[in-house]
Amino acid sequence: MSETERERDGESADRTAADGQFGRYGGQYVPEALMPALEELEDAYERYVLENEDGFMDEFERRIRNFGGRPTPLGRADRLSERYDSEIYLKREDLVHGGAHKLNNALGQVLLAKYMGKERIIAETGAGQHGTATAMAAAHLDMPCEIYMGRTDVNRQRPNVFRMRINGAEVNPVDIGRGTLKEAISETMREWSRTVERTHYVIGSVVGPHPFPAMVRDFQAVISEEAREQARAQLGGLPDAVVSCAGGGSNTMGAFHHFVSDESVDLYAVEAGGSSLEVDEEAGVAPNSATLSTGDEGILHGARTTLLQDSHGQIMESHSVSAGLDYSGVGPELAHLVDEGRVTPVTVGDTAALEAFHRLSTDEGIIPALETSHAFGYLHEAFEAGEDLGETVIVNVSGRGDKDLETVIEETEKRGLESAPDMSVFETGGGI
Repeated sequence: MSETERERDGESADRTAADGQFGRYGGQYVPEALMPALEELEDAYERYVLENEDGFMDEFERRIRNFGGRPTPLGRADRLSERYDSEIYLKREDLVHGGAHKLNNALGQVLLAKYMGKERIIAETGAGQHGTATAMAAAHLDMPCEIYMGRTDVNRQRPNVFRMRINGAEVNPVDIGRGTLKEAISETMREWSRTVERTHYVIGSVVGPHPFPAMVRDFQAVISEEAREQARAQLGGLPDAVVSCAGGGSNTMGAFHHFVSDESVDLYAVEAGGSSLEVDEEAGVAPNSATLSTGDEGILHGARTTLLQDSHGQIMESHSVSAGLDYSGVGPELAHLVDEGRVTPVTVGDTAALEAFHRLSTDEGIIPALETSHAFGYLHEAFEAGEDLGETVIVNVSGRGDKDLETVIEETEKRGLESAPDMSVFETGGGI
């Protein structure tokens, strides 16, 4: 497919962010040792991804179709539509191979690394979905792979740790700090700086120094490219709103990108409200991951963006019941779109996300990832409060919830949620 053919109606005019800036956000704030690697990557991104040199994008599209299972369907959620008296459609990224949108980017970057002649892949992961996708892509393309994962996330995402290892990847627990995504990214960047000549770092979200935010967005933009075409074919036009959960922002920008120029389509980025939006600055802890809603401008992991920090500019620890949203920053393009008023940030707390997890499972037979559950939590809260999201709403189902079952069982029992299924079968020793 040529670059001209790849252009779509409604695509953001600022596709490449050629200077690495999205408004005042973005850039390259990294040690000098990493600059040659970033320059090499920027050149490869422009030649292979944007210009389709050597048929790179043709091969990527073939592999994401045959190995990844694209396109994913856009389907009506019948029970939710009845519940909210609105047309609710689900973009089913949980049906991508591996169970989440993460493969779109991981496969693209691992393939790019092969075109660049790299010998080894490293990546960070929080919920484990990016690590799993990278391990799968590396195995598919015969590349050695190491994953860095915070110790806290290793313990709460054991199924994905096993999946990474069974795909041949080495998993390195990171014990510094709280042992979550922020620490995993920091450790992976340190490893990259030590082995940059032969290693490619597959960043898992639209974060980090240029060209990562634009490149990851371009690999994930297949979500909104498909959704936009599917909406026109199935609905006869565009939706009134698109709703997506937001941590670093890869599934968010993927779901939004081809709708950004459609001013009639409202875009809602749903952040993790955690246990509270209040901040304990003295302890250096934010009991949430609501960066777009409560953060301030600063620099994190090589880019200027919005982040959770105290009055002295120190990065605060974030919190979410969802490992994949538990991050103190957000992608620079998403921060820019919020500043411009094009994207509306909203928050959903831990309990509401857990309730949404059970609700979607019961109503639609779809067990969502805890990250995705935040998007459905907002959908419920908005309609219950009488907010007008429009007649037709697309929700991006960014991932499936198999990986979260242990956490959900533990958190559900601890909170005594009425929406939870009867678990007494375990107490009587019965089977399931």
